[in-house]
Amino acid sequence: MSLGKKDITKNISSKALIPLNSSLKILNKFIEIILSESKKNSVKISNFGTFYIHNTPIRVGRNPKTKEEFFIDKRSKLSLKVSKNIRDFIN
Repeated sequence: MSLGKKDITKNISSKALIPLNSSLKILNKFIEIILSESKKNSVKISNFGTFYIHNTPIRVGRNPKTKEEFFIDKRSKLSLKVSKNIRDFIN
């Protein structure tokens, strides 16, 4: 089961004792800041992790049905490297 934006907003609202629409604004601004700042450089949140842009190179793909090969363009991905605290908590 995964949490959606709606679930996270409800969680923030109940735990911080703030209105639902305020928690949605906070979450949206947080996401906006992460996305805009990560274009320039990495974004580190202590005890959580580091968001950074990972550039994937051009690679060869294959249609599994026809076995036809083609090139997949390079692209940028937003990645998260979790902190040691999070890794230890999960394991």
